[in-house]
This record gives sequence, structure tokens and C-alpha cells, in this order.
Amino acid sequence: MTQSYAPLALLDALLPIARKAGAAIMDIYATDFAVRGKADASPVTEADERAEAVILPELARLTPDIPIVSEEEASAGRIPTVGDRFWLVDPLDGTKEFINRNGEFTVNIALIENGSPVLGVVFTPALDRLFAGAVGVTAFVEDKGVRRDIACRTPPAEGLTVVASRSHGDAEALASFLAGRKVASQTNAGSSLKLCLVAAGEADVYPRLGRTMEWDIAAGDAVLRAAGGIVRTLDGPALRYGKADFANPHFAAWGKAAAA
Repeated sequence: MTQSYAPLALLDALLPIARKAGAAIMDIYATDFAVRGKADASPVTEADERAEAVILPELARLTPDIPIVSEEEASAGRIPTVGDRFWLVDPLDGTKEFINRNGEFTVNIALIENGSPVLGVVFTPALDRLFAGAVGVTAFVEDKGVRRDIACRTPPAEGLTVVASRSHGDAEALASFLAGRKVASQTNAGSSLKLCLVAAGEADVYPRLGRTMEWDIAAGDAVLRAAGGIVRTLDGPALRYGKADFANPHFAAWGKAAAA
């Protein structure tokens, strides 16, 4: 029998876990840390591993019946069999931002049910900004300890604010995607922070026209959906989770301009 969890209670329980993982990351951030390469040539640091070592046992204690798929474990070939409900964890999203010391890296924890993200937390420890959401329940940001509700905005008459990847941009593909749309401004940001900026009404769309994995975006997607937005593939359907290889197609994360 599948155990039932109250979404708000579960979300509240995630906040200290994300903050504890963030503290572990910041301990390494303050040092002259080493950078290694993974099999896919992406960088990894001790901070990724320390944060994962905080999160996984805490989630196992919180929900012992829910399997956990985590980036560093998956990179090592340790992927559990998942059913209709599982955790997706990226203990340090934006490793390139971490290495470049620009502060735009995040801790990401999301719960997936029946292919959709239903709750998630995205914590930016260097900026002390935590985004959280449970679909149909709440979406909020804690900015330096002050909590306020967030919601996607209706794009202003002057046009869309577009947020793009700081480290993984494809200018030609982005220009093609935006052709024919009224764009007021474009900004860049790192990690899953981009999804959260759309959720908070600070941007209207985040097109991702390159490779991502499910754990990269699930938590931000949960926050966005809780705030009234959606992540759609370029063909139109909402992005689904639990794919065999956990790889995402190209997508766009929309606020209230989703039908645009």
C-alpha cells in the first residue's frame, strides 16, 4: 500500500534539508576546491558530493518508501527502479556557476508523481534565496529569511522578458525561437534559478534549446507549476518525468504567456 503524505508538511520538511545541503556547499565554496570531470565530461566538485551526502539520508528518513534518483548517484550508475512516485535530486545544479564563483548555483529537490513534478525546493545558498512550491497548494520565496508568496505574471504590453542560460547558450537557436514574438528584454542566469525567475514573475519565458537532465529542472518546474506556469516541449505538451534515460527534450518554461 502506498503511503500518503500531506504536501505542505512534506514541503516544509524539505526546507531545512535544502538549507543544510546549501551550508555544506558553502563550506567548500570558501576553499580552494578541486574540480574533476565525470564520464560525460561535466565538472564535479566535492561540494556536489557533500550536498548529496546530506540530502539522500534525510529524504530516506523522511519518506522511506519513495525511491530517490540523484545526479551524482546516477552518474555512478546507481539508479533505483522508479514507479509512479520518486524523488529527483540535483545536489548542486550550476556546477559551472559554482566554479566561476558567480553565486548562481542551486540545491534542487523535487517529488514526481505520475510523471509530473508536484512539489519542489530550489535553494541558492550564496544568495540566500529559497524558492518552494507545491502544486495546487502554495508557491513562495524566502529572500534572506523573509517569506512572500510568488506567482507568474501576465506579460506586460511592452513584451516578454526572456531569461536564458548563462553557461549553455545557443544564440542562433534562441533567436529562431523568439522570432515573431514581442521581446522587451533578455537576461541571463545560471542553473534552475531561471525557472524560478519565471515563477516569481521576474521573467516570462525561459527557452532551453540544449541538453538537460530531469534532475536539472524538476524542482524549478515544480515551483513554476505551483506558481501558475508550465514547462512545455517545443511540440506543445507539458514536460513529463521518469523517462528511461532521464534526458529532456528541448523545452520552454512559460509563465502566464504559455499560450503565446
